[in-house]
Amino acid sequence: MTTKRQKFGAEELAICLSHYDLGILRSVKDFPRGSKRAPKAVIQSDRGKFLFKRRSKGKDNLGKVAFTHQLQLFLAGQNFPLPRPDNNSMLVLDSSIYEMFEFVDGGPYDRSLDATFHSGRILGLYHKLLKGFQSDYAPPRGSYHNAEAIQSSIQNTVGSLPMESRPAPEILGSVVDSLHGEYETCAGEANRLGLGDWAEQIVHGDWHPGNIMFRDRRVVAVIDYDAARVHQRAIDLANGALQFSILGGGQDPSKWPDYIDLSRFKRFLRGYDSVNVISKREFEAVPYLMCEAAIAEAVLPIAATGSFGRFQGFPFLQMIDRKVRWIIEHMGELVAALED
Repeated sequence: MTTKRQKFGAEELAICLSHYDLGILRSVKDFPRGSKRAPKAVIQSDRGKFLFKRRSKGKDNLGKVAFTHQLQLFLAGQNFPLPRPDNNSMLVLDSSIYEMFEFVDGGPYDRSLDATFHSGRILGLYHKLLKGFQSDYAPPRGSYHNAEAIQSSIQNTVGSLPMESRPAPEILGSVVDSLHGEYETCAGEANRLGLGDWAEQIVHGDWHPGNIMFRDRRVVAVIDYDAARVHQRAIDLANGALQFSILGGGQDPSKWPDYIDLSRFKRFLRGYDSVNVISKREFEAVPYLMCEAAIAEAVLPIAATGSFGRFQGFPFLQMIDRKVRWIIEHMGELVAALED
């Protein structure tokens, strides 16, 4: 069943906007982007252009939203590129949470090496600015690394796949067992390198091209701080490296390449290292963590729904298994590439 995109009612908008000092309003237009459950509007006034949204149910935990706003206000004060909030950006009204941010004009990631380098650089800046940051609210913890929920989801994919597209038990079991073994091996190797002893801090938690806006191949805004949490920065770094180097294709995941884009992989990490030096152990851990991140991202939705977005679940699992095996088999090459 297709979810209908929610919109603001005229009375709802009028009441909400009366709580903000926006000056003279010139236009208010629907902004049909992102989650269909969270209505958004672009507001033009004599004081600028703003994005107004209502939090969707399930994404409206007051403490968590307050934490993300405190985080964004701090970053804005450090001139970090993001849609700037102000001290009154969050509004709680009639059991709903509303947010007001500066509207930033920007485009998507063009996969260029310059944009990739700058994406890594801005993640490095994010971590550098937030080292030692203390919140009035308890931030979430946990990650895709060595998580029981991920291990359970790997096994749960067996029963989640639709019967009409489920392969023979021995074929499905082989792929699931392979993913489980790869996940355990990579988690163990990251731990062996000392991950558990490394300092923790606030990280972004969802650093990928869809959460970054560009202009002239430079980052002009980082959005979506809902996944911000506490763990080692290498876990965030590795997920970013995966997201900016993984290669997709058409509608058939079986035809996607096994390998990652090595040039973008190196450029992203070098961008990070240019402002926030990566230790040798972190460099060595990144490919292992990338494997964990790839498996986690695939198995969670497939275990829940039997598919990965528009892709059938089993072919997608096979593709992830191939990519993870490629990274493991080329581990030495990936680490050496960072030392060039």
